[in-house]
Amino acid sequence: MDKFTTLTGIAAPMPLVNIDTDMIIPKQFLKTIKRSGLGKNLFDEMRYNQDGSEIADFVLNQPAYRNAEIIVAGDNFGCGSSREHAPWALLDFGIRCVISTSFADIFFNNCFKNGILPIVLPQETVDILMQDARKGANARLTVDLEGQTVTTSDGQSFGFEIDPFRKHCLLNGLDDIGLSLEKVAAIDRFEASAAQSRPWV
Repeated sequence: MDKFTTLTGIAAPMPLVNIDTDMIIPKQFLKTIKRSGLGKNLFDEMRYNQDGSEIADFVLNQPAYRNAEIIVAGDNFGCGSSREHAPWALLDFGIRCVISTSFADIFFNNCFKNGILPIVLPQETVDILMQDARKGANARLTVDLEGQTVTTSDGQSFGFEIDPFRKHCLLNGLDDIGLSLEKVAAIDRFEASAAQSRPWV
């Protein structure tokens, strides 16, 4: 998993509330267990017409936001089913951070496990960030995980809270497997001791 330290990037404004996981990655794309390749189907039913052509007014189809790395979203982002494909699709598209007033619990947890930083901020702060994101590609937000701040293109800075353990994992690029590998020496010692004391196992 890639480390998350400081991100300065284009923020796409998505003021819709209750953006659920089926909107993020529709059910017909859940057949794969690969984490790559899902970005092209991110927000599929919002991005494309039935003939496959782009819906021009959808934010990620607009030239200013095609390379967005941050989403500023409405309340209750990631609600619906628990599919981990949702953060996979966001990450494959290039999204490393989502900012909202609230997230569905399972989606929130899955983001951290896949290298995406979900940030919860008050509505008045999200409104300011949303307005800044609407300025387009020339207005970039900066997310500093170490300092726990989000800074607008004109220099307004807002602090956010994050669980210290999750912060540690993102800063060091540690998913569940990475955390286990940090303990590989202790695991090896235990297995050697167990084999010696219980050779019949």
